[in-house]
Amino acid sequence: MSMGIFQVVVTLILIFLLVKPVGNYLVKSYDYEKTGLDRFFRPIERLIYRLIGVSENEKMGWKKYVLAMLLCNFVMLLILYAIFRFQKYLPFNPNQIDNMPSALAFNTAVSFITNTNWQAYSGENTLSYFSQMMAITFPMFTSAATGFAVAIAFIRGLIGRQDNLGNFYVDLVRSITRVFLPLSFIVALFLVFQGVPQTLKGAVDATTVEGIKQVITRGPVASLESIKHIGTNGGGFFGTNAAHPFENPTPLSNLIHIVCMMLLPTSLVYAFGVMVKNKKQGWTVFAAMGILFIALLTAVFVAEYNGTPALQALGINGNMEGKEVRFGISESALFTAVTTAATTGSVNNMHDSLTPIGGMIPLAEMMLNNVFGGKGVGLLNGLLYVILTVFICGLMVGRTPEFLGKKIESKEIKLASIAILTHPLIILVSTALALSLKGPVSSILNPGFHGLSEVLYAITSGAANNGSAFGGLTANTDFYNIVIGLVMLLGRYISIIAMLAIAGSFSTKKVVAATSGTFRTDTPLFTVILIAIILVVCALTFFPTLALGPIAEHLGMFK
Repeated sequence: MSMGIFQVVVTLILIFLLVKPVGNYLVKSYDYEKTGLDRFFRPIERLIYRLIGVSENEKMGWKKYVLAMLLCNFVMLLILYAIFRFQKYLPFNPNQIDNMPSALAFNTAVSFITNTNWQAYSGENTLSYFSQMMAITFPMFTSAATGFAVAIAFIRGLIGRQDNLGNFYVDLVRSITRVFLPLSFIVALFLVFQGVPQTLKGAVDATTVEGIKQVITRGPVASLESIKHIGTNGGGFFGTNAAHPFENPTPLSNLIHIVCMMLLPTSLVYAFGVMVKNKKQGWTVFAAMGILFIALLTAVFVAEYNGTPALQALGINGNMEGKEVRFGISESALFTAVTTAATTGSVNNMHDSLTPIGGMIPLAEMMLNNVFGGKGVGLLNGLLYVILTVFICGLMVGRTPEFLGKKIESKEIKLASIAILTHPLIILVSTALALSLKGPVSSILNPGFHGLSEVLYAITSGAANNGSAFGGLTANTDFYNIVIGLVMLLGRYISIIAMLAIAGSFSTKKVVAATSGTFRTDTPLFTVILIAIILVVCALTFFPTLALGPIAEHLGMFK
């Protein structure tokens, strides 16, 4: 256990050391003023602007920004759906894989355009190489870039003096050219060095030492893996995801996967502090997210090392079920906490095989949906709770709440309430619907408390745009494909629209001078209050459901 703790601590220190330099790089990447990066990226970006007919000097208010984002995403959604439905007739299909059924194609197209990357199928058996590259890998870039663009636009709104959030298309292009593409290229080369395949050749027929014939699937795996984690996308080329030796062959590749998942979400929080010219404010939000993450990581780590009473009675220490020996309990627990904190959804172990408390932690992180989060939206959700906390504290002390020198009024609170309530609403209503119908219930492999957790996890994963699965649930049915598809759309876009509307409102407000009575939001006290508000809101909305699922299952082990 001590060696496991050492491995986890070293990984977290490495992530923390990268926060400041990467955060500063992000600020320069989205700065419309001239920077040293322009020499390398401007020629490419200008060519792209000409090809797509975009004027990079055009400014967008929040409504125009939202419209551009929705239109761009909708067009790409239609393209992805068409590729899945007609992949049989498209090139790069050496294994002659058939077209996707309509419901599954809808679910998958929605999944990858919303950065959820939920997979109700096994990738190597369902997708052609063309689909893997153009309808899976490519939207991993655009969906992650969309999230980052929205986050940067929101920050501009907080500190702006007019309704001008920038230009969505410029932010989208810069996200890809300056952030995701170069980082993904470097990581892909390293993964190839570690043994991850990158080829357009078909599957290989092999004979094992026992004389058994085996088909070994391969393909352009490294390129998908790199952006999958850099963009906190999730999903996988293979059905077993990052537990597959072709996706994640070594402990070193596992380390790179974890660092990549946390790299941009953590750095963006620091970049927020730099952009608002108040680094203390950024570190305050970072501290709140960091404390929640460490606490949840500790819980899953201890739960998996303790195992279950049944295992302990047999003299077995720890729970290795569903875990790869090359990673062990510590790296599996860390990967579990990271992939749901950063809303990536990639897995290197089977979450369905976690202990009840261990399985509740990734579920809780997706319910919170603001423990760093991914692709920019995690920061938005964190700032959403900051606004709520400032408002509540303002009511307690009898002052008009202010954030970054601007007053928070009824309009912002109404929009924030819509964003906050949408998340539990779509999770709980959809879960109740699934558990009330015979068809969806028949998809549950494990009855009882664990079966409820399987359904709850699947719906929550879609709503949080995470994409990881608890397993044990036959999700590739028309019901789950359509319902989870709709949940992914609502979970992604309602909060984005509400937050950009808040940014538009903030951008036109006058800055109020701070006084001795101003409630400061960049202090350790505010960090504690922010954590308390987040936990209270989450407990009030989700604890009853958790009590019927993983908590009841945990208590049932001690009969």
